[in-house]
Amino acid sequence: MTEIHPRAIVASGATIGDGARIGPWCQIGPDVVIEDGAELVSHVVVDGHTRIGAEAKLWPFCTVGLPPQDLKYRGEPTRTEIGPRTHVREHCTIHRGTVTGSGVTRVGADCLLMAVVHVAHDCLIGDRVIIANNVVMGGHVEIGEAAVIGGAAALHQFVRVGRGAMVGGMSGVESDIIPFGSVIGNRARLAGLNLVGLKRRGHERDAINRLRAAFRSLFRDDGGVFAERLARVRAEYGADALVAELLAFIDAPSQRGLIRTLSDLDPSE
Repeated sequence: MTEIHPRAIVASGATIGDGARIGPWCQIGPDVVIEDGAELVSHVVVDGHTRIGAEAKLWPFCTVGLPPQDLKYRGEPTRTEIGPRTHVREHCTIHRGTVTGSGVTRVGADCLLMAVVHVAHDCLIGDRVIIANNVVMGGHVEIGEAAVIGGAAALHQFVRVGRGAMVGGMSGVESDIIPFGSVIGNRARLAGLNLVGLKRRGHERDAINRLRAAFRSLFRDDGGVFAERLARVRAEYGADALVAELLAFIDAPSQRGLIRTLSDLDPSE
């Protein structure tokens, strides 16, 4: 049974699914869709062309779908999407997309956004991502599934974070993070692989070991410039699924370049 508190403000035109619960002092705009079983605890504002997935939960004082902090935005009907079963904790802000970007800001399914996270316009966050308290990201950031972003980290606009990567707390991320990579520091540098995450997600020991060998060849081998090492890894390990995913990420277009290890930085390249 749908429950809408008498002190909530739900605009005409909003769609509220079966079993949804809208708490006191919430405000829902006319183009919002709240899917079945979702809950807005209290003091939540959802506006714009926004969809809140089934059984998602939005906690007090978070805002979803409001206009982006982009001076070029002129009120275009861009979108915001929150996936099923995702929790958005207190004081989070998730802004709608822009026409100069993808037109949508999307948070995937089964995510946890802890308190005071800011998701800027046109960000695309995959499923099962955990983002700790006080993380901020610029526009157009992409975060792959099952990534973990530590508290108070800052992600530059257009940065890509690969699947299963981990960002240490208070890191400043200026460039792309490889899948399964682990970065830390201000400015963030590649510290290694997220081995704990790989094991927790059931990857076999042999596959992890091949990925580790490829990582060492790419980022810790002093034999040749990066392009030469990349060619060797492609020839030796490219048939392995995890390594192939890593190589595909490196090959994909990037506006920010790739985070490397401190030992791998060579101005001559």
